Amino acid sequence: MHILVVTQYFWPENFKINDLVIGLLDKGHKVTILTGKPNYPSGKFEAGYSFWGKSHDKYYECDVFRVPIIPRGKGTSIYLFANFISFALLASLFAPFLCRGKYDMVFVYEPSPITVGLPAIVMKKLIKKPLFFWVQDLWPESLSATGALNSPRLLSVVGHVVKYIYKQCDLILIQSSKFRSSIEKLNVPREKIEYFPNWAESYYMPLSTSEAELPRALPEGFNIVFAGNLGAAQDLPTIIDAAHSLKVHSDINWIMIGDGRMKSWLEKQIVEQGLEQTMYVLGKHPAETMPHYFAHADALLVTLKKSSIFALTIPSKLQSYLACGRPIISALDGEGNRILEEAGAGVSCPSEDAQALATAVLQLYEMNAEAREELGRKGKHYYDQNFDRPMLVNRLEAWMEQFTHTS
Repeated sequence: MHILVVTQYFWPENFKINDLVIGLLDKGHKVTILTGKPNYPSGKFEAGYSFWGKSHDKYYECDVFRVPIIPRGKGTSIYLFANFISFALLASLFAPFLCRGKYDMVFVYEPSPITVGLPAIVMKKLIKKPLFFWVQDLWPESLSATGALNSPRLLSVVGHVVKYIYKQCDLILIQSSKFRSSIEKLNVPREKIEYFPNWAESYYMPLSTSEAELPRALPEGFNIVFAGNLGAAQDLPTIIDAAHSLKVHSDINWIMIGDGRMKSWLEKQIVEQGLEQTMYVLGKHPAETMPHYFAHADALLVTLKKSSIFALTIPSKLQSYLACGRPIISALDGEGNRILEEAGAGVSCPSEDAQALATAVLQLYEMNAEAREELGRKGKHYYDQNFDRPMLVNRLEAWMEQFTHTS
């Protein structure tokens, strides 16, 4: 098959779609990508890119066509809105001219915004082939959950756009089984929805401390590592409050790896709360280096804000943590905590409860090393049984063949 992938985010930005493309290539398929100019999470164009500049790349043997896009900036909803709309509009305009190949289907990756589906619909109507839509983030619910949009009237407008996009899809894939009821409420037939979770890239694997190589040593003590986006959804205030309450334990260290719209706020809070000796912000590092940091961690941390929509979500870092076989602390509600508890891979507590998070940290801190290692082993076993990439790509390929043979 020749698959046209439509995604606002793509390499060198670090998203799951990069690895899915490799998985499809490994299965012998041809893939072409329609995407924007890379600007996530820094909010500015990656080196070598500009609004009107470089518009074609190669990713392995794939052609990558990039349309102009307004970068998302940092800290302002106006730039983020412009970023979303500019891709949806310009990709819809440029796609018919850039993507002239003969395709068997269109595949959309949607971590947010859902408007990425609009240029895909343009291509579907042009080539008259099936459209698959992989939902990572529920709209309009996530807009209100993060505070990005609060107007009931505008949320209603977005809801109508979402309903239109879903109606044009032949198959909707959901990263969490809990998404199903929300999508069905938009008049999507149950048979058009399939559970297709995320997985971890192949470089996420258990490493011994002797195998792991770090550009800088982590501090001595009990190290809690958080890796990923430092944004509003990750509930950084709760982490700060928990770290402050545990400041008396001078050997408990909080290692924050990543970048995002709240990184500056986090760094300011560390100074204001006097956490310079226990909390460290290491900035953005290549995803391939994360297993090396995880190997030196005593616990891995995943958090989300309290929200009905986030309670339905499986944070993708949870799979990466499980794959590396390290004990996990989760401050989540709903599905994420359910998976961690079912795996027996760590300690869970509710979202936005700093005292509960501090208690969970102390529970692992006071546990002996072998007991913590056993939690990690259980997590890796659960990952292999539920989130193995070859198993999931085989499942996707079967759906693709079913739809392309009947179209």
